[in-house]
Amino acid sequence: MHFGLRANLVQVLHHLLQVLLVGMTIGMMRNVVPALAESEFGVPRGSFMLLVAFVVAFGFVKGAMNFVAGRLAERIGRRRVLLIGWAAALPIPLLVAWAPSWGWIVAATVLLGVNQGLTWSMTQTAKLDLTRADQRGLVIGLNEFSGYVGVAIAGVATGYAATWLGPRQGLLWVGMAVIGLATVLAWQAVVETLPWAQAEAKGHAAVAAAAGLRPRYPTGVSAHPTTGELFALVSWKDRRLAALCQAGLVEKFVDALVWVFWPVYLHQQGVSLPGIGWIVGVYGFTWGGAQFFTGRLSDRIGRHGLNVAGMWLCGAGVALLPLGSGSLWWSTSAAVAGLGMAMLYPNLSAAVADIAHPTWRASAIGLYRFWRDLGYGLGALGLGAAAVLGGRIETAFSFVAVAMFLSGAVLWRWGEETHPRLNPAPAVSIDLAGDNP
Repeated sequence: MHFGLRANLVQVLHHLLQVLLVGMTIGMMRNVVPALAESEFGVPRGSFMLLVAFVVAFGFVKGAMNFVAGRLAERIGRRRVLLIGWAAALPIPLLVAWAPSWGWIVAATVLLGVNQGLTWSMTQTAKLDLTRADQRGLVIGLNEFSGYVGVAIAGVATGYAATWLGPRQGLLWVGMAVIGLATVLAWQAVVETLPWAQAEAKGHAAVAAAAGLRPRYPTGVSAHPTTGELFALVSWKDRRLAALCQAGLVEKFVDALVWVFWPVYLHQQGVSLPGIGWIVGVYGFTWGGAQFFTGRLSDRIGRHGLNVAGMWLCGAGVALLPLGSGSLWWSTSAAVAGLGMAMLYPNLSAAVADIAHPTWRASAIGLYRFWRDLGYGLGALGLGAAAVLGGRIETAFSFVAVAMFLSGAVLWRWGEETHPRLNPAPAVSIDLAGDNP
């Protein structure tokens, strides 16, 4: 089997198209639904905790599905998990179109969490299977670039579709087109990549040595670790992985804020639905587009500095948005937050992949994504509580900005550079890792 972007270009492109459609699936729920929660779906004005309920449900479900996806993918394969994820998404447009109450939106978002946890995890894992260790930053950057450009495109598209067709019909037709196309392509064009991961695991020591790479794998891990062993390792036993997980969890506070309160805040300021789509889209387009470069940059200069600086820059963008007014100010603030997110988002995942052994890498990524996407649920609860205690929506912006600064400080203190070329393990450890990862 051959590894690398060029050797597997066709399948890499198929998975990039898949993650674009995954991003569009969540993007269609991030503009119209929260902005019209009061007028269209009956959420009372000022009911902050009720408003965040659908993102809380999404976060906990998606986090759990990430965990399940990683273990399941090592047993039944990546492609089957991807197809299960798309099957879960098929009822979403119908639930939203016919929703008589906000409870139906929460139910649709539960299915969205299942879909996103299974499909996004598999597009990332599959591309890591196909490519080399020295391409991980680029690969994850491409993956997240494609996904979050999809989020931004769908946010703008649903804004216009809701204006032309009505909110329910607009979401129905956009959703059916995106999810239907993705399901057909996953069935017809995507191949199983588990054999690549198995081949890498058998020969990883020789391949790494030939490339001059000596990853710093965690020590004392059994050859075939149990789920409990891996959960403890990723969550707290290995301080580097724990630092990455807490940073991933907190950065999702930003995305929860963008999803729930940015559209509501901008709608209260008199911005139209297409206008909200474009301002929030600046965040998504900047995040997505810059990842094309920041992922590759981390392969050259390392992950750690980009991750820490990205946490702080993203928090600064969040803090700036409610401090001014007008589309130019809001768009600039969104761009700052998006750039910070682009610096950290692919490179937190790449750092986990750097130090996860090939035999349990899918599980490690799934566990990292479990903690990361719990940040949607915990962050949304924090946003609602902050808005209630402060009596206004702007308090939630301050809550997220402070959390990002503190989390970045923890990452700086506990983390380290993980790129195997820039911070290699001692020469003897690569041999030991071949027999006992």
